[in-house]
Amino acid sequence: MKAFWSLLAVAMMAVACSPPSADVQINRLDPADAAAQAETILSEVAVTVADGLELALWAPDSLSPDPIALEMDPQGRAYITRTNRQKNSEFDIRGYPHWEIPSMSWQTVEDRRAFLHEYFAPERSDENDWLPDLNGDGSHDWQDLAVEQEEVYRIEDTDGDGVADEAVRLIADFDSEVDDLASGVLPIGDDLFVGVAPHVWRFTDTDGDGIPDEKTSISEGYAVHVGFGGHNVSGLIQGPDGRLYWSIGDIGFSVTAPDGTLHHYPNQGAIFRSDLDGNNFEVFAAGLRNPHEFVFDDYGNIITVDNDGDHAGEKERLAYVVEGSDSGWRTNWQFGKYNDPDNNTYKVWMDEGLYLPRFEGQAAYITPPLMNYHSGPTGMAYNPGTALGAEWNQHFFVSAFVGNASGTRIFGFTLEPDGAGFALKDERVLSRGILATGIDFGPDGALYIADWITGWGTKDYGRVWKVDDPAEAGSTLRE
Repeated sequence: MKAFWSLLAVAMMAVACSPPSADVQINRLDPADAAAQAETILSEVAVTVADGLELALWAPDSLSPDPIALEMDPQGRAYITRTNRQKNSEFDIRGYPHWEIPSMSWQTVEDRRAFLHEYFAPERSDENDWLPDLNGDGSHDWQDLAVEQEEVYRIEDTDGDGVADEAVRLIADFDSEVDDLASGVLPIGDDLFVGVAPHVWRFTDTDGDGIPDEKTSISEGYAVHVGFGGHNVSGLIQGPDGRLYWSIGDIGFSVTAPDGTLHHYPNQGAIFRSDLDGNNFEVFAAGLRNPHEFVFDDYGNIITVDNDGDHAGEKERLAYVVEGSDSGWRTNWQFGKYNDPDNNTYKVWMDEGLYLPRFEGQAAYITPPLMNYHSGPTGMAYNPGTALGAEWNQHFFVSAFVGNASGTRIFGFTLEPDGAGFALKDERVLSRGILATGIDFGPDGALYIADWITGWGTKDYGRVWKVDDPAEAGSTLRE
């Protein structure tokens, strides 16, 4: 049996490291039509921005389908990840409560793969007829989980009129039965880093044609459990030390680093860092639930907003993430409260106040949050210095994704030193009415916002907005 799994692992590695597909697709709009679409959409939506700022639709619906992550490059092009696997191939444990106990027993991604092969075995096709037969072989089995692909697009305003008119699908990939959603993307030079559990991938354009043609896994072992949807590998960012940082939620990880060291945290979310080739891998901080994105301040401190565990009375947590820290969350703190009354008499996370800012008598092994915060943190950005107007300098920005545009806001806040940590100094609402996922500053100093538009499920369309201070746009200081 061990020999079988070894052979399977070798076979999967061979598939995983094959070159990316050459099936590049280009969607071009007539620039005048794109501008007209943007003007029409802007006139129809109920979006407001803070005084002194101006809103524009940068990429209309057809150019940015179902965007999760968004990153701008130095040329002002947007990179987005688009999810397809959310439709049929990625599971949320809330829809499969009978999987909770098996899922919590898994220690590695291969344990999850073995479960999927057993549960969705071809001989069980009739009882699993609810699973779409995506490969059309007449059987509802695990091979139908290896069809849908995630995608990465590069969106560009080719004529400089302020509205994007071209989207190039650079990558269509990530279709093994254990692949998660593409929730992180980061362009660095000729490389494009993509986070799709169980891997962090590095794509390289080796011939200078603008299309990645070489694919390498720089880290593997993420997403041990079937957990809550959206707790994926995400938050890819280059730190002030030049290294690559990323995160995962509490679906956990068991990663063997290039030096052979096993980093085994199957029940925790974490933030990681490594060199761009995956060497010098480190778990920077652990015990997190779902820090979807995080940012560096002017001094290299990591700030994030971690999602709450959906317990009554609990809130998200604004956190200063200290190297080597443990924020206290474990996946098993999540379960029991939904369907097991015998496991509800004592909730460790709640009853021990692990979700609260520091108080007398709190457990000393955790690094507590700075404060409790708004629901649904997704995209996060920090003003790089001259973005927006001067009044927004040294601001952090976080989108609060709540499933509908009318209730979603992007907050801007500042922090001030408070002992060994920080305290909230002030906070303002930057925008209302955009169901924002990823956010990032462009080289022009504007804030770009990926728009899921509505709901929680995929729709095959989306938008990218642009917010700026017209008094500062094109200023000498920015140039």
